Amino acid sequence: MASPRDVLTPDALGVLQAVADQGSFAAAARQLGLVPSAVTYRIRQLEDALDVLLFDRSSRNARLTAAGNELVCAGQQLLQDIDAMAHRVKRVATGWEAEFTVAVDSSLSGSTVMELAESFYALQPTTRLRLRDEALAGTLEALVSGRADLALGVVVEPGTTPGISSHELGDLPFVYTVAPHHPLATAAEPIPDEVLLKHRAVAVSDSAQQRAMALTLALLPGQDVFTVSNMRAKLNAQLRGLGGGFLPEPLARPYLESGRLVAREIQRAPRRMIRLSYAWRTGGNPGPGRALQWWLAQLESATTRAALLERHRSA
Repeated sequence: MASPRDVLTPDALGVLQAVADQGSFAAAARQLGLVPSAVTYRIRQLEDALDVLLFDRSSRNARLTAAGNELVCAGQQLLQDIDAMAHRVKRVATGWEAEFTVAVDSSLSGSTVMELAESFYALQPTTRLRLRDEALAGTLEALVSGRADLALGVVVEPGTTPGISSHELGDLPFVYTVAPHHPLATAAEPIPDEVLLKHRAVAVSDSAQQRAMALTLALLPGQDVFTVSNMRAKLNAQLRGLGGGFLPEPLARPYLESGRLVAREIQRAPRRMIRLSYAWRTGGNPGPGRALQWWLAQLESATTRAALLERHRSA
């Protein structure tokens, strides 16, 4: 009889996962391009080597037993570890990370980020690039949790978080705006809280998955709030008169100049300036990869940092 080490191969675990996903041996065989008997044989090999039943065959569907479910979960982790090992080996050989993820706060210039991505791909790297849209505390959380390698537009200072380094990106001014047909467009300035409270605010939802980290900015207790996922959606909502709120001044500027938005001074925050930074993961072996080095080199340029804050335009 084969030992568990002989039969617990990535291929066999893939067959097990396919049967669990498809709910039948025949469907798994079709998905994998195998004959059903080959799938049945692989599962029997696993069961014999482990001396357990992995599927309950008493019904028409192949349902995992408790032991089968445990093996599927452990197998998923094992396959992820194998992939990670392969990525580490490839990185040592080429210097490029297998994948590089950048978390980008929605208050920054998306067109500038895309220009940076275009320049990055011009290098023909072996790295797969991934961009994540984030907001508020979620931008830093994506980095700290390991979901991102670089975070642009961090609102919350990472402080002395182990394995995280940061640098100032710049100050981003915000302006309170409403559509010209909104009631607050003609309200006496500075607009007090009791007047703001009667009107809906538009707010960007914090993308932090841990609610304890989430931020809420410039909202009044009891105020009606229309929550959107990113700054572009917030701009769109305010252009339609669905509410008022703070927008990055460079993003709002062309609409203020054309009269599609009106800037208003409110009593509680006549001026609002937010200092943003960028942060990246450090440490580990074999040190920073070529993708991280390239992005950090671009961010050393004051022109690039200013463009991320200022150049809000369509692609």
